[in-house]
Amino acid sequence: MRAVVTPLRYCPIGDDMDTRMNELSLLAKDYCELIESAEESDIQWLRQLSSLLPRLHAAVTALGAPPRGADYFNPDLDARFERFATLRRLLGHRDAYWMEFDVAPDEQGMSGSLADDLTDIYCELKHGLRLIEQECAPERAFDDWCCGYQEHWGQHLLDAERHLYELANRNQL
Repeated sequence: MRAVVTPLRYCPIGDDMDTRMNELSLLAKDYCELIESAEESDIQWLRQLSSLLPRLHAAVTALGAPPRGADYFNPDLDARFERFATLRRLLGHRDAYWMEFDVAPDEQGMSGSLADDLTDIYCELKHGLRLIEQECAPERAFDDWCCGYQEHWGQHLLDAERHLYELANRNQL
């Protein structure tokens, strides 16, 4: 179920903005709000996330390759760690997963973290939303999203989608 999204506050995206960019910004806002409102007592947020990620993936890939010379965003590491620690606590046993190339039978060797994936996606999307809302710089936000997707958070998106799919198949959502 998709959350109702209100228009962006400071710099609403108008009719002249490409529809694909509008869709991506709305999905980014949905994603960030979902992550920010996540609660340990209600795992519903994780179910909503598992249906939102494929739509986010489709929206960002629909924009195509990033422009040449786009910068890669570097997040505030302290804020990133706080978000990661919160998500890791909320996810509990759902957090760790095996990467496709892992073969060790020992849970200590698990190399993937859903909390890490969700945090990196969150940091990138939140950065773009700040550019749109506070600086009225939607073109830069979309350039950063596309570049970051190609350079970094796209892999996290794929890994999170795959892990959530596996959790759903094991009735752990």
